[in-house]
Amino acid sequence: MLAILLAHAVGTAAAPLMVRRWGRAAFYPLGAIPLLSLVWVAGNWPHGQGDDRRALVSWVPGLSMDIALRFDALAAIMCVLALGIGALVLFYCAEYFRPVSPHTELDPRLPSFAAKMLGFAGSMFGLMVADNMLVLYVFWELTTVLSFLLVGHYAERAVNRRAAIQALVVTTAGGLAMLVGLIMLGQTAGSYLLSDLVADPPSGTVVTVALLLVLVGALSKSAIVPLHFWLPGAMAAPTPVSAYLHAAAMVKAGIYLVARLTPGFADSPGWRPTVVIMGLATALLAGWRAIREYDLKLVLAYSTVSQLGVMIVLVGAGGSDLMLAGLTAMCAHAAAKAALFMVVGIVDHATGTRDLRELAGLGRRAPGLFVIAAAAAASMAGVPPFIGFIAKEAIYGTEAQAPALGSSGPYVLGAAVLASMFTVIYSVRFIWGGFAGKGQTEPSTHVAEMHRPTRAFLAAPAVLAATSLGLGLWPIALDTVLHGYADTVPYGVTYHLALWHGAGLPVFLSAGVLLVGLGVFAARGPLGLARLRRLPLGRADDMYDAFLRVLDVAAVRLTAITQRGSLPVNQAMIFATLVLLPLAALMLGARDRVDLRLWDTPLQLTLAVLVVAGGIGATVARNRLSAVLMVGVTGYGCAVAFAFHGAPDLALTQLLVETVTLVIFVLVLRTLPAESERPSMAMNRLPRALLAVTVGAAVAVLGAFAMAARTRDGVAGLLPAAAYERAHGANTVNVILVDVRAWDTLGEISVLLVAATGVASMVFRNQRFGRAPRIADAGEHRRDPGVATPYSPAIASTTWLRGSDYHDPNQRSLVLEVATRIIFPLIMVVSVYFLFAGHNHPGGGFAGGLAAGLALALRYLAGGRYELGETLPLDSGKILGVGLSLVGGTALASLFFGAPVLSSAALSFTLPVLGQVTVITSVFFDVGVYLVVVGMVLDVLRSLGARLDQELESRPARRPIARTS
Repeated sequence: MLAILLAHAVGTAAAPLMVRRWGRAAFYPLGAIPLLSLVWVAGNWPHGQGDDRRALVSWVPGLSMDIALRFDALAAIMCVLALGIGALVLFYCAEYFRPVSPHTELDPRLPSFAAKMLGFAGSMFGLMVADNMLVLYVFWELTTVLSFLLVGHYAERAVNRRAAIQALVVTTAGGLAMLVGLIMLGQTAGSYLLSDLVADPPSGTVVTVALLLVLVGALSKSAIVPLHFWLPGAMAAPTPVSAYLHAAAMVKAGIYLVARLTPGFADSPGWRPTVVIMGLATALLAGWRAIREYDLKLVLAYSTVSQLGVMIVLVGAGGSDLMLAGLTAMCAHAAAKAALFMVVGIVDHATGTRDLRELAGLGRRAPGLFVIAAAAAASMAGVPPFIGFIAKEAIYGTEAQAPALGSSGPYVLGAAVLASMFTVIYSVRFIWGGFAGKGQTEPSTHVAEMHRPTRAFLAAPAVLAATSLGLGLWPIALDTVLHGYADTVPYGVTYHLALWHGAGLPVFLSAGVLLVGLGVFAARGPLGLARLRRLPLGRADDMYDAFLRVLDVAAVRLTAITQRGSLPVNQAMIFATLVLLPLAALMLGARDRVDLRLWDTPLQLTLAVLVVAGGIGATVARNRLSAVLMVGVTGYGCAVAFAFHGAPDLALTQLLVETVTLVIFVLVLRTLPAESERPSMAMNRLPRALLAVTVGAAVAVLGAFAMAARTRDGVAGLLPAAAYERAHGANTVNVILVDVRAWDTLGEISVLLVAATGVASMVFRNQRFGRAPRIADAGEHRRDPGVATPYSPAIASTTWLRGSDYHDPNQRSLVLEVATRIIFPLIMVVSVYFLFAGHNHPGGGFAGGLAAGLALALRYLAGGRYELGETLPLDSGKILGVGLSLVGGTALASLFFGAPVLSSAALSFTLPVLGQVTVITSVFFDVGVYLVVVGMVLDVLRSLGARLDQELESRPARRPIARTS
């Protein structure tokens, strides 16, 4: 199973290159990947209950994210549909994308299209074999994203863009609801494995709500009313996409999930009524819509929705016989509907139209295509001896006596019979409208000008049509296969598939449905006079648009209230929420008694007074630089408090962060006036002060109650020993950052990268990445070395910094340059020490990166922007990319050694001089963090520093105002 997923991933990556090299012929080797995977499926077919194959890759056990795969009878059935039809569709693509004219160039989007189609096949396989519900959700959303990209293949067309976004919104919203339900089920059951969940199903109100949320996701994926409208809209996609995703694969995902959960939860409150009522409503409404359409693809789209409604009832109502009928209907539908979609693609490709009103005489011009279409349509309508007839007989035979349906059985059977009548009508209408002569002696214009399809073009739908006939003539093979899973569902009377069950209710209903359907179609003229011009329930598509308009209006109004373009207002909203919500929860909930001591030592009181003084000074200072320095006092005060309370790592990090922040503030303040205006300071001073005091008090109160709420000893006392024994590090803080909670660190450095990118993007409007300017870039701005200035090499025999000669003489300081020349190497040595010693002593990659960033900042402040470029002549974007890649590579490398993600190990070896050396693999993670921080600081310095320097120098100097006496 893992090999099949890997093969599809590799094929997806190679598909663009193969299509660019071999053109549309590359679809044949690409189609061989799912075809060979299908061979594995056949060779490892499970026999009987309990005969399944499993694979497990330990990934993140603490988050229940192990990649657990399970190949059982249901997975095998679904994989045949996903892989077999997927291979045929890929072969079909080779002819579908054949240029109409020899002079027509190949579609430039075809390479990416091929990759998406093969990636979708692999995602469907992963979805079907995933036993871990979270892994299943990952594959579920992969199919959603790939469907969005495939439906929007012709992105220049507004209809494609709208259809793609609509499908994405509906299925993603349903998928998010499903994710919540899956998490609730996993937490309640204590396991995220589907096999465990179904074998020992939990119960209760939480489970009921979770199941309904899961059904929302399944019903949205399978286009069940009222979330059905996205599927007809998705017909704007290329026909191979419709034949695969919307007939055989993606829309079956919801059916599969319901079928997977039915053995354990069919009797849960709300489950059976939901699937039965929604399914029958879908079958009837969509069937009625299908007989009203004129576009051949829309006829098939609404017919697909109708038959999906029937399937969801069968597989979700409970009972082995109903499950057998549902799986039979699903197989019959996939073969017939995929073939019919391919037929429509051939018709559209050959004639240039899909409108059945513009097609006449096509059956005479393309008899082979007509035979294929007639066979597939006959199977869809339930005409013997095709598999569709056997599926329809199974539906009637099981619904009539299903114990799970109880007294509602006759009503469900009546609705299924009515839906089958619609099926016969639109099946006949499809063949008549697309291929009949319609009383015309000559073919219609589009048919007369058509080009005949090649045999290779007809091959894929012909195979599916022949499969429908073959399974109908030999149903025992399918019966044996489907019973492998149907028998796992309780309640049943052991129904078996057969072409003839004798003269009973099912055969009489089948004959009646065919006769009534043909009669209604024959009377289509008089009945057409009674055609409703307006749908009585309205159009779901219009309702969707109206709902989006309401959301847009609500979003605009809410944004106008909460985000008015003022940074102080936005911050006030955030701080008010921070105060009100937690304090309200604290007041309404249970509280423990708080025993407070204001201070333990006079030193704490002194430090608190200094910090409070700094905060007050920052609020009253008019000079912006003074206010920033006062804010720095509060930060440095926190660092000292950390140090006093035995947290040297926190103290070191706070000290370095505060220093870097001060440098950034100073760089930004250069573009602002030195002092704030008095009116702006006086405005709203009292509300701001009140909010600030409230926030501080709220944080203190919440912290005090949180500490008082502890009833047991915390885990902090266990961490030092665990860090040393398991992660081989004596610095508990660093071990937590690079091992225990390395996922948090990975997320934090990603945020750092995004922040640096955002800052640089605001400053650099045309070129995001790059390096700081170097002396070689100075060009005509270079100074003449012969001109003596107080700071030129002609005066000072030693050049302390290379970029100083290109720095504004009014901003140079010889003392600062000399000090920087001496201190810079020391700071870099300290930063490297922090990096490599951090696993056992205070430091780490973050602290080391900040120290190196301060060294770069010092170099820039002393020598200017050219000095920054000479100090580190590298692209900041590449440093960030290498750092993030190193972190991600280290995180995933442990998988290749059979360990979970982000696992660390100790490597010991002997060196000639150093002797025994032990290296912890998490040091590579720390190196990545180091590089990300250095790249971030460099990016900020080149954007807020070097770039602003250039802009400030380019501004014309202000002329002094002449005064007259």
